[in-house]
Amino acid sequence: MALHPPQPKGHFLMGNLPEFTADALGFLLDMRRYGDLASFKFGPIRAYLVNSPELVHRVLVTDADSFYKASTLKAATAPVVGKGLLTNDGDFWKRQRRLVQPAFHGKRIGAYTEVMVEHTRALMGGWRDGETYDVAHEMIRLTMSIISKTLFGADVSGDTNELGDAVTEVLQAINKRLFRVASLPTWVPTAENRRFNRAIHYLDTAIQGFIDSRRKSGEDSGDLLSMLLLARDEDDGGMMNDRQVRDEAITMFGAGHETTASALTWTWYLLSQHPEAAAKVRAELDAVLGGRAPELHDVPRLTYTEMVIKEAMRLFPPAWSVTRESVADAELGGYRIPKGHVILINTYGIHRDPRFFPDPERFDPERFSPENEKAIPKYAYLPFGGGRRVCIGNAFALMEAKLVVATIAQRFDLALAPGQRVAPECVFTLRAKHGVRMIATARPPAKPVSEARSGDQPASAQMSA
Repeated sequence: MALHPPQPKGHFLMGNLPEFTADALGFLLDMRRYGDLASFKFGPIRAYLVNSPELVHRVLVTDADSFYKASTLKAATAPVVGKGLLTNDGDFWKRQRRLVQPAFHGKRIGAYTEVMVEHTRALMGGWRDGETYDVAHEMIRLTMSIISKTLFGADVSGDTNELGDAVTEVLQAINKRLFRVASLPTWVPTAENRRFNRAIHYLDTAIQGFIDSRRKSGEDSGDLLSMLLLARDEDDGGMMNDRQVRDEAITMFGAGHETTASALTWTWYLLSQHPEAAAKVRAELDAVLGGRAPELHDVPRLTYTEMVIKEAMRLFPPAWSVTRESVADAELGGYRIPKGHVILINTYGIHRDPRFFPDPERFDPERFSPENEKAIPKYAYLPFGGGRRVCIGNAFALMEAKLVVATIAQRFDLALAPGQRVAPECVFTLRAKHGVRMIATARPPAKPVSEARSGDQPASAQMSA
């Protein structure tokens, strides 16, 4: 068995960290030339990069007991999410997953359709025809208000800027800590640590306030927080204490708006660059909805809208990589992986690999038509991760994205404002580095769809009629 997979040359002290820090996405794309499993160094630390669906399946499914969440990720995020599902492992993770899972049952998330549409319409209520908006900022405001209402039953519309700033500060600090050779403990009073701790304190205070209020009232408000507080383990009958509820709530709050906002931002950007796809989305919405607000029963009928969102998440996956750590000596791709080494799944690189996605740089929603999607190799498409740790809120996020696109695209066309550079940036999620400034142009109302035409036809049948 070979000792190490192929690797690029690096600095004798810093390894490949300078190249990664300068251009993480370019580094990930370049590393594919070293094979399905490559290695590189963060300073003196050797890490392994997985570049094929087969090896992803090994790490996330077949040999999942040998690869846990990386200790570097746990250390970087522990001050924020504690022992939430994002970083936990072992039996405690399994117990928490059982307790949280019912909160994302299909019927439960279906009840949030109206909330998602109402908040989207409220956002558009402040838009004016011909005005320019930073859509990245607007989507963060929107998804934050939606997750706050569905998770906590709370209206945070007046606090979205402060909450957004706190989340951004936390994500930037975590990202820096993840890709440093060493970081100072958070109690060391550096300027960065003071900002980090202030942001955590702000989020903690807000979320603990929601928990305290709900404990005091004792009512089931039908939101995700009620589910967390009332959940009982089917094995031991136990419930979560306040700290466990807080850890899961802050995990859902952070992950539940940041990733969806990223996916929506890139969706709007790509539609602005591909008018033929935007026209197809509008045609589908006019045929299915006829100008009315989308409802739960419309979600599965918005097939082309879903294809567009999935293709956006292929080109710009919010979670651009997945990290694991070997908790025992393991074999991967013909190489020995010693215990205690970091494994990085190259989601961004696999999504743009021509072996799995022909002409991979091209925006092509047809890749995700019901027929074509079946041909995509399993574990070549990983916007929500995979295996037993697949994102617990994936159905929630996809439904939210479809409803937001359907609601906004009926009312406004969004065109990229001239004179700006749009570039992705790895800030834990894949954000737009400079924002995405877009001009909102009001659309004329669509003609109502008659009951006879709307029926239960799929959108494709209506559009071709």
